[in-house]
Amino acid sequence: MGLLVLRVPQFRDGSFSTEIFQRHQRAEQALVLALMEMVVNGVSTRKVAKITEALCGTSFSKSTVSRLCAALDARVRAWNERPLERFPFLLIDALYVKVREEERIVTKAALRVSGVNAEGYREVLGLKLGDSESEGFWRDLFDGLKDRGLEGVAFVVSDEHKGLVDAVKRCFQGAVWQRCQVHFTRNVLSHTPSRHKAAMTEGLKRLFRAETAAEAREKAHALMDELEGKAPRAVACLEDGLEEALAVLALPEKYRRRLKSTHMQARLIQEIRRGARVIRIFPNEASAHRSSAPCRPRSTRRGRAGDIWI
Repeated sequence: MGLLVLRVPQFRDGSFSTEIFQRHQRAEQALVLALMEMVVNGVSTRKVAKITEALCGTSFSKSTVSRLCAALDARVRAWNERPLERFPFLLIDALYVKVREEERIVTKAALRVSGVNAEGYREVLGLKLGDSESEGFWRDLFDGLKDRGLEGVAFVVSDEHKGLVDAVKRCFQGAVWQRCQVHFTRNVLSHTPSRHKAAMTEGLKRLFRAETAAEAREKAHALMDELEGKAPRAVACLEDGLEEALAVLALPEKYRRRLKSTHMQARLIQEIRRGARVIRIFPNEASAHRSSAPCRPRSTRRGRAGDIWI
């Protein structure tokens, strides 16, 4: 339609207000929501400004688009403070984003916790931006989740980060900790000489395909005996983290594929990184928080009783 001029009745007492636009609003609400949706899905504010100029004949500055997106803060805050329930399984990870802070560019850790309830539904429980992955930041996040009603945690999957593991042991006493097998494999291979990486990779695959813990330990010992003199540092790394990486074998077989690693989080992290690559440096912490939080529920499927679905 292009630019429309509206003649709005003027009343001294201000009793009249049109339902088409909010007071002082200069753009239709559906257009504003579309702009916000584009930014949330990883389109830069500069490109959004160009798109609106091409489609509507008028432009929105980058600062205007950013200001409109700030309206999402209330929704993100409500999502991040909503009441929780019983979640037996937790998947925990973090990624780093760049944020502008007091004319400096700093790196922030986006700490994320997802939960799977007894019915097999997964959802992101909480998000917190911190200066690092220290135990203190993780404990603040976990304590906040418990204050919101999180209970019944029996199994936690994460990478082997000292601050994170210490916080899990302190905040979820009695829960089983599963070391992510994907990250564990990378850690072992990082200590393996190049000429022996193929043998180590194949051995780890056989090890993690075992159906029982006893079978897995037997294959692990055979692999360590084979590479003891060829890759001593990798063998030591494998021996130190073996038991935590095999904790998932204590669960029924139907749970193991989903809970042996934090791979279920990969899609969520991919979405955040896609937006972060476009923006590169977030103008402030609130902007980084908006881009790291799912503002609307994602579709889920219900499986057979006891199954775990993304």
